[in-house]
Amino acid sequence: MGTKPVIKVERIHKLEGDSATKAFCDLLVLDTLLIKGLRVVSGKEGLFLSMPQQQGRDGKWYDTVFPVSKELRKGLEKMVIDEYRAQTASA
Repeated sequence: MGTKPVIKVERIHKLEGDSATKAFCDLLVLDTLLIKGLRVVSGKEGLFLSMPQQQGRDGKWYDTVFPVSKELRKGLEKMVIDEYRAQTASA
């Protein structure tokens, strides 16, 4: 019997049009915590994952979720972008 993933892509909502934001994503952690508002963004070097953000009183945007290591950030980015590409290819 396989083990459940610790973190999984719960939902990807793809956006139409020419916006840099290609999709919104929610992650489910340990089947108990839902992180909403991650974004798949098209940048100069390809797709990347943007963490949820909130606008501060100074008008700047600040991440509200912080992966604690580069490895975790890269793993999350790969997982979400792979799922986005899989859904885009099947559409």
